[in-house]
Amino acid sequence: MGTPGEGLGRCSHALIRGVPESLASGEGAGAGIPALDLAKAQREHGVLGGKLRQRLGLQLLELPPEESLPLGPLLGDTAVIQGDTALITRPWSPARRPEVDGVRKALQDLGLRIVEMGDENATLDGTDVLFTGREFFVGLSKWTNHRGAEIVADTFRDFAVSTVPVSSSSHLRGFCGMGGPRTVVAGSSEAAQKAVRAMAVLTDHPYASLTLPDDAAADCLFLRPGLPGVPPFLLHRGGGDLPNSQEALQKLSDVTLVPVSCSELEKAGAGLSSLCLVLSTRPHS
Repeated sequence: MGTPGEGLGRCSHALIRGVPESLASGEGAGAGIPALDLAKAQREHGVLGGKLRQRLGLQLLELPPEESLPLGPLLGDTAVIQGDTALITRPWSPARRPEVDGVRKALQDLGLRIVEMGDENATLDGTDVLFTGREFFVGLSKWTNHRGAEIVADTFRDFAVSTVPVSSSSHLRGFCGMGGPRTVVAGSSEAAQKAVRAMAVLTDHPYASLTLPDDAAADCLFLRPGLPGVPPFLLHRGGGDLPNSQEALQKLSDVTLVPVSCSELEKAGAGLSSLCLVLSTRPHS
């Protein structure tokens, strides 16, 4: 996938990073982040990796945990990938910026073209970037500023890039995602609905919309496996997480729902989309 109008492409690889023991004590995880139940967090993470590999048929690449990077498992913030291009982000938190190094190396090894954010005035978290298959929306949040959004536009010139103010403490993809090739799912909070209304004004493409009771339920991943004849999947919060939203998700009849839990990792600020990077192409080996 690399030209306008091709939509959300078929996936071949997924990248995750292991959960470090430093999250068990909260050490280095930042103010306000509680210590996690390490066994539960690692179990959730292992189930996610298993479903990416076995259920979705993706080639799974797992970076080892790094104790000096307690939020390293949230590697969805470290890169924006489209086609054979990976934009390495510049996280808002200086403590998180070393997280990009291992991700950069892994993506280079896969043969992706690496673009760096050299502007020290720019900040960008990957989970503030929503790609619909036709265009990018970049949330302007605590973590991502206008200059970061401009670099997204400079990097992916084949696609329109629009900015959406995020009025909550979440990233854009923390309450908004793609439930299908032409369906935007969003939470029911005022911040989520305000963002969806802004996106509707900015786009030239008609999208259906589905509102979910829980904002975090909209943090999902629509994925087309690389295997021929296999219908698309929606990786979403389930397994006991967010039960109020499960019935609404059943309305997405054109996808196979694949539920995973990340309730423990959520305590460290993780949403589902932050826990993996999915490549919508087949990079060079």
